[in-house]
Amino acid sequence: MDKLKPLDAAFIDAEDEDRHASLAIASIAVFEGPVPSHEQFLAHLAGRLPQVPLYRRKLRTVPFRLGWPVWVEDPDFDLGYHVRRAALPEPGGDQELADLMARVMSQRLDRDHPLWEYWVVEGLAEDRWALISKVHHSMVDGIAGTDLYRVIFDFTPQPPPPAACGDTAPAGDRPVAAEPSAARLVAQAAVDLAALPVRQVRALSVAAGAPGQTLAQAASTARAIAKMAPSLWPASRSSLRGQIGGERRYTWARASLEDIKVVKRELGGTVNDVVLAAISGGFRELLLARGELPEAHEVPSLVPVSVRAPGEEGLHDNRVSAVVADLPVHIADPVERLAAVRVELQSLKASKEALVGEALAGLGNYSPYPLASWWVRMALAAQREIVTVTTNVPGPRQPLYAMGRRLTEIIPYVPIATTVRTGVSIFTYCDGVTFGVTGDFAANPDLDVLAQGIESGVAELVAAARHHAESTVARQRSRAHPWPD
Repeated sequence: MDKLKPLDAAFIDAEDEDRHASLAIASIAVFEGPVPSHEQFLAHLAGRLPQVPLYRRKLRTVPFRLGWPVWVEDPDFDLGYHVRRAALPEPGGDQELADLMARVMSQRLDRDHPLWEYWVVEGLAEDRWALISKVHHSMVDGIAGTDLYRVIFDFTPQPPPPAACGDTAPAGDRPVAAEPSAARLVAQAAVDLAALPVRQVRALSVAAGAPGQTLAQAASTARAIAKMAPSLWPASRSSLRGQIGGERRYTWARASLEDIKVVKRELGGTVNDVVLAAISGGFRELLLARGELPEAHEVPSLVPVSVRAPGEEGLHDNRVSAVVADLPVHIADPVERLAAVRVELQSLKASKEALVGEALAGLGNYSPYPLASWWVRMALAAQREIVTVTTNVPGPRQPLYAMGRRLTEIIPYVPIATTVRTGVSIFTYCDGVTFGVTGDFAANPDLDVLAQGIESGVAELVAAARHHAESTVARQRSRAHPWPD
């Protein structure tokens, strides 16, 4: 029985607070055919389960929220329950796959079972098939979810030989303790509560032992809070903000990683700067298509930031903080928009705003769960400043395979909640970049306008970068040959 960490528990509290939210992260992996049979895929997955113990854990909450939720092994674990199968209607293109993804992600995961599902999807055009991976955010963040791909799939068309006998006991062959009773959960919560003052004293002792470091950290956090404060004012009113329902729309945009690197090289910034500038252009196009004039501070975006230390990449939990960045949708020129994004993100990095989220999450270790849970739910109920979420996860640069089939594309999904009606998740795989776009169903009948606007935003930046490169070459030639022949 393992107690959830404060950030992991916050995702459970957030889902409890918003009855329309389904806080699972997901992706679509598209493979070359032929599609494996149900039995083939189950056998493949069963061979990998010993490396993914989190897939056998289920959530248990303490009655009346008296203590932190816990993970327990599911004594009735049934792999077949978690692996579903669906077939797309003809023609089996992007739209049919997107519609299926929207339906799958509109449904909450059943807390009576481990919080994950796989959907094997057949019927894709061009003799392809897909796998929808759906995992609750309380179990993993985007980085950890990507690491799961490296376990479930292979780096070569030939799967590695099975582990030698005794190396890894099959998950179903080892004894599993019975689920803890409600009385035991309450008793454990009481023990944790009694031990809380001890943890608080230890934390104070550590702080007192390094006063200089403690004061420096406190000062950095205070400066970050001061920088973050203006972004907490409610965003400008627009159709992008408002209560959501339970149904989702989903689509995606595509770009070349090499094109984005050309923009980075010619116009400056990072890959993240470029993709956020393109997304800003997409939101601008969406607002204009709705007859709304884009304004400053109209699209503040939650931008998750990984706080994993070196060597923590393979850990399956949440190691993430976040900053709030204003997307410059009011700027028409794509180059100026990129410059504004660069300035905004550099300012956020210098202010160490991510320290605020990390520090607040850390306070949960020294707070009674009922109080910590109440604060999370109250904050979500009052949330009015964040309009969207934009998360960027780097994926594998080398091809992956499943049962000898090559994985050709990975399309990410980010959940939405409260008044956040849209979300964009960026994922790089091999030489491609995909932008998974999530939207509330009722509020976004035109979600494709956002996706097309993102692709147009990339194209505008690429054209500007190439023009900049040509101008640079022309200037160099002019300096080398100042006089005509």
